[in-house]
Amino acid sequence: MPFKPFSTPNNRLNIPRTVLIGFGFFAGALLWALYNSFVPLLLKKFITSSAIVGAIMTIDNLFGVVFQPLFGAMSDRTKTRFGRRMPFILIGAPICGVLFALIPFTQNIFLMMLFIITFNFTMSAWRAPMIALMPDLTPPHLRSRANGVINLMGGIAAIIAFLGGGRLADVAGVEYAFLMGSVIMLISVGILFAGIKENKLLREMHFNAASSDNAASDNTPTSATITEHNLTEKSAAPAKTEIQVQTETTRKSKLATLNDVTNNLMSGLAAFHNLSGAQKTSLLFMLLAIFFWFCGYNAFETFYTSFAVTELNLSKGQATLLLAYFSVSFVVFAVPAGYLGEKFGRRKLILIGLIAVLLLFLGMAFSNFMLFLRIGLIFAGAFWACVTINSLPMVVELAKEKEIGTFTGYYYFFSFGASIISPILFGIIRDFTQTYQTIFVYAPVCMILAIICMLRVRHGDAQLQPVNKPGEAGNLSE
Repeated sequence: MPFKPFSTPNNRLNIPRTVLIGFGFFAGALLWALYNSFVPLLLKKFITSSAIVGAIMTIDNLFGVVFQPLFGAMSDRTKTRFGRRMPFILIGAPICGVLFALIPFTQNIFLMMLFIITFNFTMSAWRAPMIALMPDLTPPHLRSRANGVINLMGGIAAIIAFLGGGRLADVAGVEYAFLMGSVIMLISVGILFAGIKENKLLREMHFNAASSDNAASDNTPTSATITEHNLTEKSAAPAKTEIQVQTETTRKSKLATLNDVTNNLMSGLAAFHNLSGAQKTSLLFMLLAIFFWFCGYNAFETFYTSFAVTELNLSKGQATLLLAYFSVSFVVFAVPAGYLGEKFGRRKLILIGLIAVLLLFLGMAFSNFMLFLRIGLIFAGAFWACVTINSLPMVVELAKEKEIGTFTGYYYFFSFGASIISPILFGIIRDFTQTYQTIFVYAPVCMILAIICMLRVRHGDAQLQPVNKPGEAGNLSE
């Protein structure tokens, strides 16, 4: 039976399959939206200091920095009949669902902390493998579009969390919002497993890449292993050979040992050192930009419901519902942001998004008028999509196929690093100023630093297909 390409013959993304992959991101995004909205409010029952609450809210990010690159690298070296990434998802997601549902039922801080810590560790075990599925199964030139679809799914999950969870919290109690999240998450992971046969789709993708390579009129290969300074037939052939070997040995393979993971992490560092000097500079400044813009975003995400409750006198449910304006806008612009990133350049669109979010946050700093805040959140969600949809594809564009999980881990190392530092830092600022209004000053400063870093990035835009414009590449330095 012939392989069905992962992308269509016209180099268009296979939307149904990408949506199926997106159910993994949907599951995680749903839980995180509920977690970040309600857990700070639950902690406030036991803790009065915003700095301490912020520190507790960084546990997930601390585990993300420490464990997520480890599990991402482990999944790179994992070989099972279910694939490289799927075993981590199938084991981690159900455990997370149970732990998440238990968090709001606890009546003392010690038991709540036990559930929070265990939940966050388990989430870190399957998030990087889940995120790596998209670049694994998508050609580089289509990753911005695919990331748009994936983030569209995440945005829909956030809307469900904010609208459904917010309504349930007001009507029945916060406990039912958490139960809703756990049930929907488990259903989503079941859909992902039923619809995505990882090993089969990986073979199909490389069959399609080989067919495109043979059909090209020039010598420019289209393998997913190509980076901007590695565009030769010589570089493409070994990657396809390695995939064939991995496929032939899949049934005999087992999960990687801890020693294997250590070796793979060292290989990941070696891969960074093997980049050209210009690529290293671009990657480092890209990761720093990611760090700074997530510093701003995570402070906003963590404390916005607290701002709405204390400064705007809204209920917990109403405060959560207010964030739906941001999420709906993000969903609407998620897919267009991916297309615009491919057409005009990922870097250019990220810069536009950062500047716009900066200006919107500054505007919100001077007004508590509800209509203005709603409009500001709508526009902020749209421009934030321009930033986040195109950032991960820029990072993994520099990775070889076998290193995608490791580079995904790099991305999350910096994003979670920001999420560790930022809530604590802003919590200290809030305790000093005694107002959450300063979040609309803190976040713009972070965006300015991110813009400065992005101006130094020169690599990471999508490679153009040779069948469209032979010889043309997405290297910003050329």
